[in-house]
Amino acid sequence: MKLKTEKIRRAIFPGSFDPLTNGHLDIIRRSLPLFDEIVIAVLNNPEKNPMFTVEERCLMIEEVLPTINGGDCCLVVDSFSGLTADFARRKGATAIVRGIRAVADYEYELRMALMNRRLQPGIETVFLVAAEEFSYVSSSLMKQVFTLGGRVDGLVPASVEAKMRDKTK
Repeated sequence: MKLKTEKIRRAIFPGSFDPLTNGHLDIIRRSLPLFDEIVIAVLNNPEKNPMFTVEERCLMIEEVLPTINGGDCCLVVDSFSGLTADFARRKGATAIVRGIRAVADYEYELRMALMNRRLQPGIETVFLVAAEEFSYVSSSLMKQVFTLGGRVDGLVPASVEAKMRDKTK
């Protein structure tokens, strides 16, 4: 009888995370039981007019991750440019985790998942439906509300809100 070599179940959770929201953290927490390792993959996309640099976003995520009980799952932060499917392949991931807030998200994410499957057939996309309290939360909405003087407490980690405040002084 041949023994099967155990393979690490590694996923990537890609996004701009500009800024990191409590919705992102909810998806990370709920992904933990599904994988041995999750790479939070910060996308370098200057066309999105980011509030924070890639390095600042990575540091903010690393600062907040200790508040998440990973159990046996290892959480890693990395950044990338280019195609998500190529980054996932380079990392040895078997899955891409995506959060779905509404029907519009599903339509967009479905097209992306199908293209990623075409580019890297061995990598599956796993959709997690957003928790009700975060179903309307997006990074772009948080930036817009915050810069116009609105409150985002409870929607982004307190340390992230403080950094947003520092950025807009």
